[in-house]
Amino acid sequence: MAALNTQTVDAFKSQQNAIVEQWLAGLEASGATRNIKEAELQQQSSELLNQLIIALETCQTHNIAGSQWADVRQVLEKLSHSRALLGHDSHQTAHFIFALKRPLFAVLQAAYASQPAELAEQLLLVSDLLDGLGMHTIRTFQKSREMVIKRQQEELLELSTPVVKLWEGVLALPMIGTLDSQRTQVVMESLLQRIVDTGSEIAIIDITGVPTVDTLVAQHLLKTVTAIRLMGADCIISGVRPQIAQTIVHLGLDLQGVVTKANLADALALALRRLNLTVSKAD
Repeated sequence: MAALNTQTVDAFKSQQNAIVEQWLAGLEASGATRNIKEAELQQQSSELLNQLIIALETCQTHNIAGSQWADVRQVLEKLSHSRALLGHDSHQTAHFIFALKRPLFAVLQAAYASQPAELAEQLLLVSDLLDGLGMHTIRTFQKSREMVIKRQQEELLELSTPVVKLWEGVLALPMIGTLDSQRTQVVMESLLQRIVDTGSEIAIIDITGVPTVDTLVAQHLLKTVTAIRLMGADCIISGVRPQIAQTIVHLGLDLQGVVTKANLADALALALRRLNLTVSKAD
């Protein structure tokens, strides 16, 4: 892509404040400033325009993948990440860049009022440049959004698998929802770490909140039980409802060696007996 004329860059530089003002006015009118503080928006727009003008002054090409455009790309990546955290979509994020076209075009029309051919060429170059910046913004936004979603999923997994200390030496892990490979890994890590931290001898996995148990779920449970035993602790599975028991029988799943109880209370009572503890009513 050919570089913009020096006259164009000088015009942008001399009208920098006016460009930012018109840019923000256009964003406000379009509703693209949702959940963004005015001071933050002012800072982002001024920083991007400033870095853009610096790049145009020093670069001989408008290939934004080049090293000389690194500062501009960094600003766009920070912008994309902040928008992803705010819950904006890719359209809103890209519109921040594309809304800059109108004020830049206005400056060009004034600068090349008597040079229609030159005006057309400069308008095309600026439009192509902003399109490239907009596409880069969308790509980085999608990556940032994926990172945010992944982190939220990990946090939800951690929140949905709390390890509770029921008694000295007894841990419980109430499971709610579907048990898949990723969640099994989180369960193993959190439960095994708690066994190490507390020195517990018995871990109870309560599956009352697990809607269905199929072959895959049973395999995940068995892996967790095996890992617990390797840590020197015993494991009890509670919450085995009649429907789940029938499903396990129909599937022909081998749960030999795995102690199961109908509810958490029965599992805790068994754990206390294994620890030679008794609970009785006070006189």
